[in-house]
Amino acid sequence: GWKALAVNVSDLAAMGAQPRWVVLAASLPAPDEAWIAAFARGFFACSEAFGIDVIGGDTTRGPLNLCPTIFGEVPVGSAVTRAGARPGDDLWVSGAPGRAALGLAQLRGEATLAGADRADCLAALQRPQPRVALGLALRGLASAMLDVSDGLLGDLGHILEQSAVGAVISEEALPLAPLQAACGDATLAFRACTAGGDDYELLFTAPAAAPPPAPEAALKI
Repeated sequence: GWKALAVNVSDLAAMGAQPRWVVLAASLPAPDEAWIAAFARGFFACSEAFGIDVIGGDTTRGPLNLCPTIFGEVPVGSAVTRAGARPGDDLWVSGAPGRAALGLAQLRGEATLAGADRADCLAALQRPQPRVALGLALRGLASAMLDVSDGLLGDLGHILEQSAVGAVISEEALPLAPLQAACGDATLAFRACTAGGDDYELLFTAPAAAPPPAPEAALKI
């Protein structure tokens, strides 16, 4: 329930928008009251966490399908798109991309995480935290932005294509050390960071002369 809404909240964060309202269309098989109650707890917990009003929707019987539609607000001309990157811009990413991918690898038996690392990576996968506050702070600073859902390199390609520019990433600048420490596998850590996806971190460009965001919020790559 939380993730179904959070991934949509992240889309608004990636444009510098303030989430406001959501409607939910759902197709459900034979009613399972316990499942529906658990889903609702997560969905409404996310809506409350980000100040979003659930204003309606529709339900029908059928194969399981959940379709939230979210609405937000942004001042005219202030939305950050994928098309504004310019030659000479710096490239930034928030958080630590790859944690969700390691969580999935743990569930699939492809990695062995322990203790706090296991809990952290599973939380990143199952309960992502949309970067709404950072997205709002980047209005007027970021030249292009999106959220990382398909993998850092794959999503970077969307910015490059829409902006008609290229990019060079410094491998040394990528936040690989905590991922490698968590899984003990340098190759898996690199793959999780660059291609894992499902992170919902913000990947953005900004003019080199612009003041950087808070160091704890994003990393220049």
